[in-house]
Amino acid sequence: MSAKSEAVDLIVTNARELATATGAAARGGADLGALRVIAGGALAVKAEKIVGVGPEAEIRARFTAGETLDARGGTIVPGFVDAHTHPVFDGTREEEFEMRTRGATYIEIAAAGGGILSSVRGVREASREVLLANLLLRLDRFLELGTTTIEAKSGYGLTTEDEIKSLEVIAAARARHAVEIVPTFLGAHDYPLEFRDRKSLYVDLVVEEMLPRVASAGLAEYCDVFTEGHVFGIEDSRRILRRANELGLRPRLHADQLSQLGGAQLAAEVGAASADHLEFVDDPGLDALRAAGVVPILCPVVPLYLRIEREAPGRRMIDRGLCVALSTDFNPGSCYLQSLPTAMAWAALRYRMSAAETLTAATLNAAASLGRADRLGTLEVGKQADFVCLDVPNHRHLVYEQGRNAVLAVVKKGRVVRRRS
Repeated sequence: MSAKSEAVDLIVTNARELATATGAAARGGADLGALRVIAGGALAVKAEKIVGVGPEAEIRARFTAGETLDARGGTIVPGFVDAHTHPVFDGTREEEFEMRTRGATYIEIAAAGGGILSSVRGVREASREVLLANLLLRLDRFLELGTTTIEAKSGYGLTTEDEIKSLEVIAAARARHAVEIVPTFLGAHDYPLEFRDRKSLYVDLVVEEMLPRVASAGLAEYCDVFTEGHVFGIEDSRRILRRANELGLRPRLHADQLSQLGGAQLAAEVGAASADHLEFVDDPGLDALRAAGVVPILCPVVPLYLRIEREAPGRRMIDRGLCVALSTDFNPGSCYLQSLPTAMAWAALRYRMSAAETLTAATLNAAASLGRADRLGTLEVGKQADFVCLDVPNHRHLVYEQGRNAVLAVVKKGRVVRRRS
């Protein structure tokens, strides 16, 4: 060992490129695509943190590692951050997918007792053990696809006890799995059948019983609401989210997904961390989001699943300076997808985003929406060592090629947790 070399735990070598956003805050406008790209880049890791980033010759001269990871001539990028998922459920809904291919709409399926309520029946009937086993398997799949952090919502229980059960399953998975999980309470996902004729009483239940129970138990960091005309309108959403704020749960919103209701303006009003979907957002809504610093989380594959012609104005958002993030919206009904690279590719195709913009949106900006941009989402000294080695020649290739998992290895907190043989 050279007298000038620092001993580290891991060095990543033999990469053709290292590509990352930089900084500890979400980026928008022209800055969204401003990556640091290092030809032949390498990383050094010690005690779960990145301690060196630069050309391989420089890293090898500065550090000596107990372990090396061969990137096999591929590309190193930050671990993907999926900031909108619904992973706690039992049973899938492929029959609804076929109904939509034959012309049924999201709202028609929901009115017939399908949709969210179908998954509610599954969660209510399933044990904690079954839900946990399901979730751990899904976390394995996220990790295999390069996702190292997810936001995970409840929302398929819709009783106090079943929402608590879902959040406790998330907590159990957090303690057992390498994927970092940010829990969100989504009791206001739909009205359960027993409250269909007493909707105001269900809102009372969410505000007066569910939220205090969740907050006092420390089971969630965020509170989400499906703000839409057929479920929770603006006034009920405002009431729920204000109470969540009072209890220390920062708001997130499903906003303006199926109609222009003003969900974006509400997200700005309540200081939400994110406003998600936004297919029907208008320009005043975009201006409100930008002024309030709300991160728009776009889910580009969802309209394909739902057979909706309308798509979020992703390019317009970026050009207006908004700090967009990308997500799969993984769930059993409207987007059974766990691959963020697939969502990134569709964002390039649907929103005319560059590869660099999609990478920032699926890493730094997604982490910022979860309050974690100070330690996640970029490859910089001092950040947590979460990254992915891809068998692609550069970051642009990641959205260019579809239909194959390009992940060679995944590192979480400085530890290799997935490696292709």
